[in-house]
Order: sequence, then structure tokens, then C-alpha cells
Amino acid sequence: MDRMKYTVIGGDLRNVKLAEAIVSDGNQVNLFGFEKAGFETTLDEIEDLDAAIDDSQIVIGPLPCTNDNEVLNTPFHKNKIYINEVFRKMKKNQLFIAGRISDRITQMAKAYNVYTIDLLEREEMAVLNCIPTAEGAIQIAMEELPVTLNGSKILILGYGRLGKVLTRMLSGIGAEVWAEARKFSDLAWMKANGINAVHINDLDDYLGRMDVIYNTIPSRILNSDRLEKLGRECLVIDLASKPGGVDFDRAKLLGIKVIWALSLPGKVAPVTAANYMKQTIYNIIEELGV
Repeated sequence: MDRMKYTVIGGDLRNVKLAEAIVSDGNQVNLFGFEKAGFETTLDEIEDLDAAIDDSQIVIGPLPCTNDNEVLNTPFHKNKIYINEVFRKMKKNQLFIAGRISDRITQMAKAYNVYTIDLLEREEMAVLNCIPTAEGAIQIAMEELPVTLNGSKILILGYGRLGKVLTRMLSGIGAEVWAEARKFSDLAWMKANGINAVHINDLDDYLGRMDVIYNTIPSRILNSDRLEKLGRECLVIDLASKPGGVDFDRAKLLGIKVIWALSLPGKVAPVTAANYMKQTIYNIIEELGV
């Protein structure tokens, strides 16, 4: 791949490590939006957004891109960076890559003739991202529980990419694993992989038996009625993106501990996550012939 020039704007430690990894391959990177982070990095930060964007071929934003559809997710920048301002500064031949780009942001980009790609919509990124997420989720349970996961009864809500990786890892350390799904095809795959299968219509019959419940579904599957069925010592770990899958207020009233574990790859394995991001970005560039 030919050497290129990139701009990395905002995000967490993953994006800093991504920038370093891209530079290590002989490319040039303008880093912007991290002056408050305190991260140790070999890269110098560009102080002006116009200069950071001006001569790059690829502009990389945060994962997730935004929390409000207006400003970039830049927790380590002193000022707000409005997304429309970034798009306004970009040229037609530049590519914008970020994570979880909403329909509203996509429409905004079209208005500025900016071509966007959602990194988390790429299958290779989505699958690989599940590995540090699952490891981080297991780490949380190990730290919170007074017993080993080996022999514990664990229920995973949802059998998508993350559900599949998490069930495999938990089974590997000797947990008794159940997984919930709506599709009969998913239930068949669970049985083929030695996982106890639970159809959503039967979910209520299993909730009271569990030591740990992991949720991967971004809608309120653990509502007030279902939370009532949980044992008070059950640990709930919500891995779903906003709005999550738990009635958090009700859980608090019932005394059920819920941990909403967002953005685990950036917290538990930023270097690994950054390398997944880099390879996916390189795949995109190769496919597009940029």
C-alpha cells in the first residue's frame, strides 16, 4: 500500500494507538483533539483543526462518532468540535471514517459531499472487536463475584457476534452457559456448539437461576417484571450500546447490581483494538482504491 496522510480527530486511547500504528507503517498522521488526555505518545498534536484536516486523504473520527449527533466524541479536547464544521472543512476527495455513524450524520455528510464509512459496520471489525469486549466483560465478572466463573450459571442475552464469542470464552473456562435468542436458527447453532439454548418466550423461566447475566441487546429486555425474577445476588453486566437493555432505575430499587460496560475494547485492550481498526481501515482503502 502506498504511503498516505491521515488525520485522527478525537476519541479515546484507541485512536491515539491507531495513529501511532499508522505512523509505524511509514504514513503521516495529523493528531488533533487529545491535549487533555495525558496519554504517552510519540506523536505531536496539531493545534489547528484546519491544518489537521487540510492535506489529509483520510480523516478518522472517534468510536462512537458522536453522542448527540452534533459534536464529535472528544472527551480529551478542551472545546467542542462540531461535526458539520469538520465536514465543511473537508474536500470532496477526502474520506471520513468513524464508528457508529448515525443516519443523521450520514445525511449531514451528504449535504457537504463527504463520503463516510462506518468502521463498526464492517464485518471484520465488528467480529474482531468482540474479542476484547468479551475479555473485558469476563474480567468485570471475575472482579465482582466472590466465586469463580468456573461452575457459575451464566446467561447471555442475544446470540449475535458478541454473544457467540462470549459463550465460547465462558464455556472454555468451565462456566455453565445459557444463551437466549429469538431465531430458531440461532437456537440450533447454540445446540451445535454445546450451549444451553433459551428461546425468548421461555426466558422468564431461567432468570432466577443465574449467577451472572450478560446483555448484548440494545433494547430493554430486562424490564421491571423480569428484574423481579432475578436473585438479589445476581450480577448483571450490560454490554449493549445506548440505550442499553436494562431498566437501571428499577434494578437499583431492587438492590440488583448492574454494570453498564461501554467501550470495553478501548479500556481493556486499546493497542489490540487499534490494530483491528488499522487493518480494517487498510482493507477499506484497498477496496476503494484510494
